[in-house]
This record gives sequence, structure tokens and C-alpha cells, in this order.
Amino acid sequence: MNGTINGSLNMIGYGLAAIGPGVGIGLIFAAYISGVARQPESRGMLQSIAILGFALAEALAIIGIGLAFALK
Repeated sequence: MNGTINGSLNMIGYGLAAIGPGVGIGLIFAAYISGVARQPESRGMLQSIAILGFALAEALAIIGIGLAFALK
């Protein structure tokens, strides 16, 4: 234990890259809640769009972790 770091920089890179999809998902659902609060009758249409946006943003995080393990 001479002050050396054991591990991979890939995981640090993924941790930093996961901030983007996290913020994106937060913004998607914030806009969804705001839209439903303004127009409750449009909930069905907004919900499908929000779930699609969530899936696309989450796909970025899944691809990122796949690449973090693949590019070791």
C-alpha cells in the first residue's frame, strides 16, 4: 500500500459518463410532471413520450457500461 491505485480508469470514466443520462432522465420526468400538471388530459400521450425518452437515455448508460468492460 504505497499510495498506488488499484483498478481501472474505465470505471472512473463510466462513472463520469453516467452523469449525462442521469441528468437527462431527470429533465425528461421533470418536463413530464410539468406537462401533466398543466394539462392533465394529455397524460396518456405525454407518458408514452416520457417512457420512450427514458429508454433512449438509459440506453446510453447501458452502452457506456458495456464499453467500459469491453475496452479494458
